[in-house]
Amino acid sequence: MKTKHRIYYITLFSVVLLGLIATGMFQFWPHSIESTADWTLDKRSVHDAPLVRLPVSSPIPERGDLSCRMHTCFDVYRCGYNPKNRIKVYIYPLQRLVDEVGVPISSTGLSREYNDLLSAISDSDFYTDDVTRACLFVPSIDVLNQNSLRIRETAQALAILPRWDRGMNHLLFNMLPGGPPDYNTALDVPRDRALLAGGGFSTWTYRQGYDVSIPVYSPLSADVELPERQPGPRRYFILSSQTAIHREYRGELERLKEENGEALLLLDKCSNLSQGAASVRKRCYKSQVYDYPQVLQESSFCVVLRGARLGQATLSDVLQAGCVPVVLADSYILPFSEVLDWKRASVVIPEEKLPEMYTILKSIPHRQVEEMQRQARWFWDAYFSSMKAIGMTTLQIINDRIYPYAAHTYEQWNNPPVVKWSSVNSPLFLPLIPPRSPGFTAVVLTYDRIESLFRVITEISKVPSLAKLLVVWNNQNKSPPEESLWPKIAVPLKVVRTKENKLSNRFFPYDEIETEAVLAIDDDIIMLTSDELQFGYEVWREFPDRLVGYPGRLHLWDHEMGKWKYESEWTNEVSMVLTGAAFYHKYFNYLYTYKMPGDIKNWVDAHMNCEDIAMNFLVANITGKAPIKVTPRKKFKCPECTAIDGLSLDQTHMVERSECINKFASVFGTMPLKVVEHRADPVLYKDDFPEKLKSFPNIGSL
Repeated sequence: MKTKHRIYYITLFSVVLLGLIATGMFQFWPHSIESTADWTLDKRSVHDAPLVRLPVSSPIPERGDLSCRMHTCFDVYRCGYNPKNRIKVYIYPLQRLVDEVGVPISSTGLSREYNDLLSAISDSDFYTDDVTRACLFVPSIDVLNQNSLRIRETAQALAILPRWDRGMNHLLFNMLPGGPPDYNTALDVPRDRALLAGGGFSTWTYRQGYDVSIPVYSPLSADVELPERQPGPRRYFILSSQTAIHREYRGELERLKEENGEALLLLDKCSNLSQGAASVRKRCYKSQVYDYPQVLQESSFCVVLRGARLGQATLSDVLQAGCVPVVLADSYILPFSEVLDWKRASVVIPEEKLPEMYTILKSIPHRQVEEMQRQARWFWDAYFSSMKAIGMTTLQIINDRIYPYAAHTYEQWNNPPVVKWSSVNSPLFLPLIPPRSPGFTAVVLTYDRIESLFRVITEISKVPSLAKLLVVWNNQNKSPPEESLWPKIAVPLKVVRTKENKLSNRFFPYDEIETEAVLAIDDDIIMLTSDELQFGYEVWREFPDRLVGYPGRLHLWDHEMGKWKYESEWTNEVSMVLTGAAFYHKYFNYLYTYKMPGDIKNWVDAHMNCEDIAMNFLVANITGKAPIKVTPRKKFKCPECTAIDGLSLDQTHMVERSECINKFASVFGTMPLKVVEHRADPVLYKDDFPEKLKSFPNIGSL
């Protein structure tokens, strides 16, 4: 009896337990009513996709409107406002599309490349699975290669898409347009108003500001890894690696080869190798076999000639090799030319100038060639290296059109990211007046004047808006004082030890600088009062794109000597302020460290002089504005400093500063400094008025 009861209770307990488990799985297992519309992993298999038959009578979109522009054929109101300024992209669910008799509309189905592209979009911040929130629609119909498509049926498949609406806000990706015998430069599938990201546009078919010119993806990108090679001279000067070149062009290249010998390597397909995957990666010159694309790294310039189509995958291979592409394809719209500056990474020569190619390329300076090699490789890394890179670049270009106020700048598109720019705000686009609350960071450059340094720290700590004090210890032979010896102040004090004694260390973008405003100050500037410093900061808040400083200096043109001269005498005109005590935005630290033109920064460090002049040049060149001098003080004087202690008291130091101005003007290619007669003083500071009622009563004299 007991055994029966035991079995009964065990059975009951098991049933209850299984019920609880099933309920939990149902509650927490991801499911949605709209899950059939999601672009999920299991939807990427064509075999599992639902079958859709296209009736013969299905409508066909119009051929395509060549007059389309973003303001005429794109509904920007679908995109709306969102805090992130980012479009939302919806991908249609995958379907097996066949005609009435069951023949697929594509001979290849979903290619690996298009699957990678859709996967990249679905994994990006652009993607949405909510069709009502979408700004842009991407069909899951693969039209990358027109050769695999049935034109009429593909057009019918597009027309039956639920949100087609004459192709409005739809984006198609195509890399191999046209077909024999004419090979049109744009997709032949009728697409009405749809945007086309095409690989091979000509000036006749490209709708500027609407379509996006994309590269022809090279499958070798995924199969062959080419290590980045340092820019510089290569074994060959010019290399041609394309195999299907028109006989007239090949004849011209052979003549160039005869004239210039070993400087030009002219390759062709290998006739003595069996056809197959291995032969695609080989090129031959006579009986000599070369590995492709590795051989491209052996040349400074690589020829990219038009073939049957304008767009060639060779361009991608050449960029990956860090070889400067020489593009000979008249009317070809280079990939992403809407945002990329191809003059920095390539040479475009008219086809009729092919016989002059060698002479043209020889005229390019070696240093420029090296820059172009570096830029070519970076273009590939950033924009050509994968279907994901191509897709994300295309969407970003469209995004920039829709949200132009948040668009990427020329520098963001074309300059390799040397620093993490996202942590720095350009002062050119700051609010009208930066907030008072964060205050400023004082950066004190010092070597070994301990007593003077401590006095400076004590005085600066009295300024109400001081947020942090950073001491840059520039002495590698001596350790800074022990922590217990430093002045006790109410704000954080941080000491950074440098690896080399360089003046440019004062303008390094240290992670410790968290405020927008920076006060650069020397360790012997003990004469400035807290009122003067606070007033300087208040002025900077109103002009955050300027250098705001105390003693002003002037540059003059010496007519007798025919060059610029540095003037430190007392004048009413100002074109520079000394950064021995000056406020500026921390953005300029990044520009000084990473974007200073030419060899200016190295010259400053080698001569231990003129870092302040270099910063004045940099800010004036960026903003086109003069610095602002504040308070009457025109001269700094350290009563306890001798000529041995200070740098700027030596006569040769002054001569060098005139040399600096001429050197920097030569490097910048212009004189950016602006001369003004202007000074900012506190209201009522000289008036016979009760001191208690003045905001800044303690303002120093001349």
